[in-house]
Amino acid sequence: METRTFYPETGIERVRRLIEGQSVRYYVLTLGCQQNEADSERIRGMAEAMGYAPAAEPEEASLIIVNTCAIRRHAELKALSIVGRFKAIKTERPETVIGICGCMAAEPHMVEHIKKNFHFVTFTLEPNRLFRLPELVATALMEQRRSFVLGEDDGRIAEGLPIRRTSDHRAYVSIMYGCNNFCSYCIVPYVRGRERSRESAAVLAECRALIENGVKEITLLGQNVNSYCSDMSFAALISAIAQMEGDFLIRFMTSHPKDVSDELIAAMKKYKGKIAPCFHLPLQAGSDRILKAMNRTYNTEHYLSIAKKLREAVPEIVLTTDIIVAFPGETEEDFLGTLKIVEEVGFDMIFSFIFSPREGTKAAKMENTITEEEKNDRMARLLAMQKEIALKKNLPYLDRTERVLVDDNAREGEGNYIGRTAGGKLVRFTDTKNRIGEFISVKITKATPFDLFGEAVD
Repeated sequence: METRTFYPETGIERVRRLIEGQSVRYYVLTLGCQQNEADSERIRGMAEAMGYAPAAEPEEASLIIVNTCAIRRHAELKALSIVGRFKAIKTERPETVIGICGCMAAEPHMVEHIKKNFHFVTFTLEPNRLFRLPELVATALMEQRRSFVLGEDDGRIAEGLPIRRTSDHRAYVSIMYGCNNFCSYCIVPYVRGRERSRESAAVLAECRALIENGVKEITLLGQNVNSYCSDMSFAALISAIAQMEGDFLIRFMTSHPKDVSDELIAAMKKYKGKIAPCFHLPLQAGSDRILKAMNRTYNTEHYLSIAKKLREAVPEIVLTTDIIVAFPGETEEDFLGTLKIVEEVGFDMIFSFIFSPREGTKAAKMENTITEEEKNDRMARLLAMQKEIALKKNLPYLDRTERVLVDDNAREGEGNYIGRTAGGKLVRFTDTKNRIGEFISVKITKATPFDLFGEAVD
């Protein structure tokens, strides 16, 4: 896939000249997935390259960007509610530039809604054209004109965008974008476009630089990360990163079961010290009939075979999944099939959602006769089962000493910290030293379904 080399001087330098001598700040609010987090780091990078300094609150900012999610209707409503609060800022300071980026900004009906009803919004920018951000800001400053970028995706990737990372020890690296699967419930192919992978040389160079700068954890990102296909496979790419010198962990998400190769599983086994022993493997439903209606292209037997291979190769692996409850046509029998697989696999964590119709998808047109009472009942039963399973998965950690990457201070006060194990388990612990960004040993003293608790040991 062809890549587009981005030369930021044009738009960025225009904005720098326009705001020269002014004290201006930017504020970026991110909603949604890790891919949005990675995109926001590029938005911040471009904002700082243009001459803006970060603001702690939107009221302090001359440039406000909301990076939105469209995976469910609730996410869109939340984004619109947040954007609505910025009307007062625009009224008080008309020169403020307010932009909406992310997946919601790639939905034609939402862009039209924003254009007509949110007159204080300066521009919208679909996610695949982020490199146009400086140009839109320059247009707003010079011409006081609104802009709505939609339908311009040409399938190419912009390389070389400046990045302002939010962590010194954890980093996101996007390796591919888009999706070709067209699951019947999912909006992603329509807002993120077709699959396209970055060249491996660019990915490896970015990872190597991060490791040399002391980053301890790299998360490779893609809508279907293990369908990465450039001059090498995903398994070959992750193996090449794992062979780099340094003390670091590699994570990746999100995977599609159809693309989990034996080569990838073998790489996870071979490079256990570098590739984190965790795998997010979306199930979505435990009924072959529903999986077919979802256009998931695998059946429950295939899914279970992957889970079995992963556990055999990496016995300590932490498995997580996504599940959609009350997909159109789901019967009680279908739902019981989901519960059966949840119990059989024994997921450490599940991310579960009641089906939300997305305009433009095939499932949005399907008749759904499931009552609200049935939806809520099924969700409650699923969560109750998973809570028991999660506790069983966490109890064996008691009295064990785990290697933890320290993330931050916990809200509980001085001496309290949070971090994650190699498998991604959240650990809350006490320590006499501030070692944020370091790998340390923590003895686990308490386990709940969702967290582990412990004390740092030397």
